Amino acid sequence: MRRKPGIVVLTGASAGVGRATAAVLAKRGCKVGLIARGAEPLEETRAMVAAAGGEAIALPLDVADAAAVDAAAEQVETRLGPIDTWINAAMVTVFSPVSEMTAEEFRRVTEVTYLGTVNGTLAALKRMRQRDYGTIVQVGSALSYRAIPLQSAYCGAKFAIRGFTDALRSELIHGGSRIRLSMVQLPGLNTPQFEWARNHLPQRPRPVAPVYQPEVAARAIVRAAEEAPRELWVGGSSVQAILGAMVLPGLLDRLLAARAYSGQQTGEPALERADNLETSYPGKHRAHGRFGRHARTRAIRLSSGTVRAALLGTAGATMLATSVLAAHGRRARLEKR
Repeated sequence: MRRKPGIVVLTGASAGVGRATAAVLAKRGCKVGLIARGAEPLEETRAMVAAAGGEAIALPLDVADAAAVDAAAEQVETRLGPIDTWINAAMVTVFSPVSEMTAEEFRRVTEVTYLGTVNGTLAALKRMRQRDYGTIVQVGSALSYRAIPLQSAYCGAKFAIRGFTDALRSELIHGGSRIRLSMVQLPGLNTPQFEWARNHLPQRPRPVAPVYQPEVAARAIVRAAEEAPRELWVGGSSVQAILGAMVLPGLLDRLLAARAYSGQQTGEPALERADNLETSYPGKHRAHGRFGRHARTRAIRLSSGTVRAALLGTAGATMLATSVLAAHGRRARLEKR
């Protein structure tokens, strides 16, 4: 059943997928509580939402701070009204082999990407449970099913989000709750994270091809907020990676070992620059990165239920055909006797 997102809280709202999602929500006429670390870029997103016909408030904070996230949720309900939808899109990453990562870097990626999602979910549930109503959308990745080299901390956080979400979903079902929970699994995107993330690689990082514009992700996220499928898989590459991880994980291990190192680097020497791991990136914030020339503007969007039904249907048809052929063979043998 479709629901209008209504009053929304959106984390990671100052740039990339978050800013693109804010733009889509604005066109829907939503009221949005915008969360990110940087006050100035967050204010830019707020002004963009207002100019597009929506209403927004800017709430600068670090999603790793659970108390700050909960206080922001209270501000949204006081100033905008009861929260209908909560979208967890905040993330950070580090491009690095495991051998060159520090324990502190693993901790920080986990705090923002995974625990930030947990903190947002807890703040949403605290209010939604009172009304037994609401939708929570977790912004995931194909990497929550199929980890890749050079992004171990980020992949680990996305796997953790999926595990947390699945556990919570079962609890909500057990309690007969009407709160809806959805997760959107995204492909490689043309966002600024590849210019902002901490990088220990010898070359400048890039998204794994094929690359999609952030608006592709934004439209899928808003669709998930409206329809709440269990999961929404975005892009053919995501579908292939997820199904491949289920069916041929060993083969993917070897393919990624051979291809994912060069596939995540541009060939340009790495730059000395600031990064956004600990604080908001100091430069200009925007939705798009530097890979727009070849970025796709459309992508398939399949609910996980649709994919599984198709696979079960194919398996069933194969089994039926096998049974028919076997029966035909038995009859032929009997007729020969």
